[in-house]
Amino acid sequence: MRDDFLSGLNPEQLAAVTLPHESALILAGAGSGKTRVLTTRIAWLVDSGLASPFGLMAVTFTNKAAREMLTRLTAMLPINTRGMWVGTFHGLCNRLLRAHHRECGLPAAFQILDMQDQLALIKRVMRALNVDEERTPPRQVQQFINSQKESGIRASACESYDPQTRRYIDVYGEYEQQCQREGVVDFAELLLRAYELLSRNAMLREHYQQRFRHILVDEFQDTNRLQYQWLKLLGGPDTAMFVVGDDDQSIYAFRGANVGNMRDFEREFRIGKVIRLEQNYRSFGNILDAANALIENNEGRLGKQLWTAAGPGEPVRVFEALTDQDEAHFIVEEVRQLHREGTALADMAVLYRSNAQSRLLEHQLFAAGVPYRVYGGLRFFERQEIKHALAYLRLTANRDDDGAWLRVVNFPARGIGARTLEAVQVAAREGGLSLWASCCSRPPGGAAANKLAVFVRLIDELSAEIAELPLPEKIDALLDRSGLRDYYRAEKDGEERLENLEELVNAAQNFQYEVEGGTVEDFLAHASLESGELQAEVAQDALQLMTVHSAKGLEFDAVWVCGLEEGLFPHENSLSAHDGIGEERRLMYVAITRARKRLYLTLATQRQLYGQTRYNLASRFLREIPEPLTQWLNRRPPSSANHGGYAAPRVQTGAAVYAGTQDLQGFRIGQSVKHGRFGQGVIVAAEGSGDDARVQVNFPEAGVKWLLLSYARLEAC
Repeated sequence: MRDDFLSGLNPEQLAAVTLPHESALILAGAGSGKTRVLTTRIAWLVDSGLASPFGLMAVTFTNKAAREMLTRLTAMLPINTRGMWVGTFHGLCNRLLRAHHRECGLPAAFQILDMQDQLALIKRVMRALNVDEERTPPRQVQQFINSQKESGIRASACESYDPQTRRYIDVYGEYEQQCQREGVVDFAELLLRAYELLSRNAMLREHYQQRFRHILVDEFQDTNRLQYQWLKLLGGPDTAMFVVGDDDQSIYAFRGANVGNMRDFEREFRIGKVIRLEQNYRSFGNILDAANALIENNEGRLGKQLWTAAGPGEPVRVFEALTDQDEAHFIVEEVRQLHREGTALADMAVLYRSNAQSRLLEHQLFAAGVPYRVYGGLRFFERQEIKHALAYLRLTANRDDDGAWLRVVNFPARGIGARTLEAVQVAAREGGLSLWASCCSRPPGGAAANKLAVFVRLIDELSAEIAELPLPEKIDALLDRSGLRDYYRAEKDGEERLENLEELVNAAQNFQYEVEGGTVEDFLAHASLESGELQAEVAQDALQLMTVHSAKGLEFDAVWVCGLEEGLFPHENSLSAHDGIGEERRLMYVAITRARKRLYLTLATQRQLYGQTRYNLASRFLREIPEPLTQWLNRRPPSSANHGGYAAPRVQTGAAVYAGTQDLQGFRIGQSVKHGRFGQGVIVAAEGSGDDARVQVNFPEAGVKWLLLSYARLEAC
């Protein structure tokens, strides 16, 4: 046995690595060296002769983790890792099916559909079945099929409770048959087909149970029901299952992850002792103590306490901003100061709960000239739904914008097919016309002409309707009239895109007050500049922006967790979901434990979010962190007696005036008013005077909105 790769392990890590031939649950806290433990366990088994390199299987959740594991093994032992069964669930299932394609009813050269290919096939099936894509969106069908497969349910076993579900099942059944005819499988099918293969073929199952005497699983808290069932099939009576996970970092329930698998494993595999890796090698003590105190509020935990030998470090900094703009300004200035003091931008990250929060941060970073990168996602103005909305706005300003025309002529779907678009483009080239002019003056014949005419009429009517409206109201109106809101509202996972669309209204409102006299063309130019001019190159030192979900597995010297307000973090949807608050708290735990040296927690009393002005209560998570661990930068922390709430929402100061002293064109604070679009409401705030006067109106149906009096056409009630 080699002592060199065992040296430096702490007692708990060493105990885990050198366990005898038995199943084990390793509860590995954030920053506790779990990857090292997993890799060293494999090296120790091989080096001590307890397993051959080909007699064990290691399962990871990402290809990156699998590559890292193999690289470390190569450095530890003089072995060829090429044939080892180390990979992701999908990768290992693919390998299994390739080896036994006849037994599982697949051709030897079966192909794997990616998500786009799968969606295209579903659309073909739906057309063959005459299923209306507007009433039954293909993406919803795709999500239904994948969800059923990940639960181990074939179309023939699905239960129907309503006509819409019956349509989903019909498409699912025909889709299965079409995949079989074409010899293709999707990602979910890889695992389901591999599970079914082992379930019904006892001889094959026993072969692999005898071969893999050791099965090691990383990130076990993220396994779904079917993945765990597949692992149990592979685990024979003589198999030692070595699973590593952290129930406090289970944050993917929306993807099907089942944190209960850890307790089930402990019971079903008769785990006598859970080994806890609690020494953290990443963060200072105050950060870890804050994380420990927070997560203790969750019930049903396996339980652990992170600690470090590095000392307490700096207190957790908390900043309560008056508005979301103040919050963003504070973050940007702190980033610049730390950068001046020598911290690389790439070693700093801003984490947020909702993608829509990035827009204001991006704007402030752009203005300050700070390079940034949106990790694991697109920058705000690059997102699909934003580009669609801006394309409609571009067409209202310039009918000859061919790029905008092509983007939205059939989005949302209007039955305008590829052949029609090709015919319009050919006619446009031959006549030297724009696509808009071509479809107006030289439309294709038949039903296509009528469908194009409907689109032309929509743009013309929309242009007339919004011509005299202020910029924010223009965008708000086109989101409705274009059908974008309804389209994303019908999407199963369209909530985030809807939030981004509402944030676009906020972006227009902020632009209107930053650029006096700014036109639609000015705003479109501004959007283009922000999306492209400051794009950080891969090798460039840049601040990292990301959702908390994207941050899992990463670490930074300085971390800002922003938007710590009730309804945002924890998210309002969690209030009605099973274990919703518990999942949000685990998400906050992940956010806190990303920080190595310095942690900032920020909130805003007033925030423009989802198209509305919100007056916020501090997140419950702030009061769950003991006061001695924190340093409030601009106020005293809320006492536990008032549950973290505030006496009353404070209103914006400075430019805003909240007494009826300025010229409001006859209106006053507290007055009931009527708007042609938003209905009746009450004026709750005001600012400016003369032509620049605007009021904030609380509309029961539409929410709280700022309106410019010179354009809003308000009527007194």
